[in-house]
Amino acid sequence: MSFGTSSNQLSSVSIVTITLNEEAAITKVVSDLRKVLGNPEIIVVDSSTDRTAEIAENLGCKVIKQFPPRGYGNAYHEGFRVATGDIIITLDCDDTYPVESISTFVKKIQEGYDVVSGSRLQKRPNEMPLANYLANCVFAWSALVICGVKTTDVHTGMRAYRRKVLQSFPYEPASMALAVELYLGPARSGYKCTEIFIDYRERIGSSKLQPIAGTIGTFKRIWKWRRSNGSMTKDS
Repeated sequence: MSFGTSSNQLSSVSIVTITLNEEAAITKVVSDLRKVLGNPEIIVVDSSTDRTAEIAENLGCKVIKQFPPRGYGNAYHEGFRVATGDIIITLDCDDTYPVESISTFVKKIQEGYDVVSGSRLQKRPNEMPLANYLANCVFAWSALVICGVKTTDVHTGMRAYRRKVLQSFPYEPASMALAVELYLGPARSGYKCTEIFIDYRERIGSSKLQPIAGTIGTFKRIWKWRRSNGSMTKDS
């Protein structure tokens, strides 16, 4: 999908989503993306045991099969590796994120931002359990105190990145907490990052959240990008 070019010559968008048994949601998500964007490059990195990959292929998506599963971070890394758009947008494939907001993400990138993060937490979403909401608030507070990075939602599944950021930024893919690093790391390294609020909807299908492993991984990534660790910068 191409958008009008701007002064920084960004024109095309790739959607990268990872799937684990999302056959109940994949058709709606892809259909909604096409209604908004026309015919974007949609990359599905799939580790399912159901018909998700088959459905995605029939819908014209570029499907990368990763089976046995290698985890959240490795799956996104593979999608980033093959995406061709100037702007890469991540989107969970459970219909929780508003694809109609993508134009706002793209506009922010075209205005000069390197990373645009979609926060679910302007207030507590009705669809988010209280324990999850409180955990996300603690993670955001920790990111501010430990890293000096102001954010309300380090774990959002909806972001836009300049492709060159994902190509040049030295992230570690092997973790459920990759989303944490891909906001705190660029922000601490001198990239221009911003956050916008988005609506968060009830998911189609079951949650794949692993609370204990996710919490440990989150704090490891926050600590990695602590303020005293100032050696990693954009120009280094």
